Amino acid sequence: MAHTDSRVTIHMAASLDSFIARKDGRVDWLETSDEFAGGETLDPGFVESFLKTIDCYVMGSRTYETALSFVAKGLGWPYGDKPTFVLSSRELPRIRDTVEFYSGDLTQFVNGRLRPVFRTIWFVGGGLVSSECLRLGLADEIRYSILPILIGDGIPFFEKLGRDIVLHLTEVKAYKSGMVELRYEVRG
Repeated sequence: MAHTDSRVTIHMAASLDSFIARKDGRVDWLETSDEFAGGETLDPGFVESFLKTIDCYVMGSRTYETALSFVAKGLGWPYGDKPTFVLSSRELPRIRDTVEFYSGDLTQFVNGRLRPVFRTIWFVGGGLVSSECLRLGLADEIRYSILPILIGDGIPFFEKLGRDIVLHLTEVKAYKSGMVELRYEVRG
């Protein structure tokens, strides 16, 4: 059944200075020890029910390799049993039946293949993939989780957009962990 109301969301966690990973790809800084007394608690039940609303994930090869490193460390596969599409022309190990690799035209892939099948499509990394999604006008919203840390250098959230992208702020949440989540509608 086609989903004419499908939404493409770009979601990323980043440092306050807008890096999604260190230059070498490490994300060891994601666990912070800050505490903001006025923030909301991230309720595990809410998180679990929210994740059920996501129909599929799309990511680049470096984000996939980061997820594989989580599995190797015994932390589990972060995307559950949801279909996960990895944009890459490289040969990478396929560790789950729910993982599929794609190399080709991103617009055709999103509009021709994903939107007719999935209602909620989440792009979860990396910077090149997110930027390309925005440049091509494929994203409907951005969810930007800012962690309370500056790492000084690394892989930027958005790389070489080449033009202005107009956004509309729709939600702001601050959490007890010191993380702030911004939600924007993409306007142009």
